[in-house]
Amino acid sequence: MSPPVVLSIAGSDSGAGAGIQADLKTFAALGVFGTCAITAVTAQNTAEVRAVHPVPVAVVRAQIEAVLDDFHVSAVKTGMLGRAEIVELVAGFAEAGRLPNLVVDPVMVSSTGTRLLDEHAVDVYRQRLLPVVRVFTPNLFEAGVMLDRAIRSEPEQAGAACELASDADAVVVVKGGHGEHDAVDVVCERGVLWELRADRIDTPNNHGSGCSFASATAAGLAQGLTVAEALRGAKQFVRLAIDGAARWSLGSGHGPIDHFQWEQP
Repeated sequence: MSPPVVLSIAGSDSGAGAGIQADLKTFAALGVFGTCAITAVTAQNTAEVRAVHPVPVAVVRAQIEAVLDDFHVSAVKTGMLGRAEIVELVAGFAEAGRLPNLVVDPVMVSSTGTRLLDEHAVDVYRQRLLPVVRVFTPNLFEAGVMLDRAIRSEPEQAGAACELASDADAVVVVKGGHGEHDAVDVVCERGVLWELRADRIDTPNNHGSGCSFASATAAGLAQGLTVAEALRGAKQFVRLAIDGAARWSLGSGHGPIDHFQWEQP
């Protein structure tokens, strides 16, 4: 039988830890066939983003249409969209019913602190894209930007998840990951709160963990899992990938994670 097909709409990371590269690695590791539409080319490594070259909207559209016209896509994941025009484009495809099982990771800032989303795109995310997604996975900073307030504690995570979920028929995961003892993500699903919790791994090698969590979720949905099953599987996948790379020395900054679990017994 043919594997399920997943489409990633995201930016390219020349260091290959995050973005399209992380998505395709995740898809391969989890047994789905990955396709992609690149929204921007970045020159980056583990320590810095040196340049960002946006791909023209017409070319992004052509990439998406080329995949959708030829493949039966079972799930879609978005990462770095960069500009309001690209968010509008993706929302248009979703509103037309062409992006099934849409998992949106609203990438706004790189792990090294570089802004990756223009300010005008934030309102478009909330007004156009959030109402048509199936799973929305902001981290604490991104949820705070969406709601125009700081999100720091677990109660604030829970409030943010429910407030964002109220804008759409979507499952919202506000990712933590920076707690002293546990990495806690708070999920709001149809008004019900629950948690994804794992022990925190003390390592700088976490570049691409957010991208990989969202793409692993999309892979699970493409394979027919429920949202809860896909999220739990994604949490476990990323936890093992971070643990596997915890002692790696690749680059001088936030190193990549072990997508293929080379370090696992």
